[in-house]
Amino acid sequence: MAILDLYQSNEHRNNVAHFAAIVGLALVDGELNEGEDTLVNRFAKKLDITDEEYKLIIENPLKYPLVGYSKYNDRLEHLYDLFKIIYADHKVDKSELNLILKYAIGLGFSINNAQSIIDKSIKIFDEGVDFEYYSFLIDKIN
Repeated sequence: MAILDLYQSNEHRNNVAHFAAIVGLALVDGELNEGEDTLVNRFAKKLDITDEEYKLIIENPLKYPLVGYSKYNDRLEHLYDLFKIIYADHKVDKSELNLILKYAIGLGFSINNAQSIIDKSIKIFDEGVDFEYYSFLIDKIN
């Protein structure tokens, strides 16, 4: 097996774990609503999730461990994706906030930093922004 094959399979495992985290957040308040379903399907395509993987993940998203990232921007991008799912129904409930905090810590943010970024993210997502602007604002908001 070539080194490139190992890297690609590791990358795909990370994509599967990220997709499972997205699905877990989408399902935290019950069934997928229309907006969540659209985003989940879009992420499945973006992350190259097979139909078989999709079915298994939908059945039990908690089966897949969350992958931590050493690079701040990677962690922030994954957190942004998760917030897109949370805001698919234009509201954030307590169970979603509890889960997103666990995911942020699992991605590699410290507890204090995770809570700060989540608080900032809520302010930002209330306005609706793309990732580049989100990344910029996270560093600028007090």
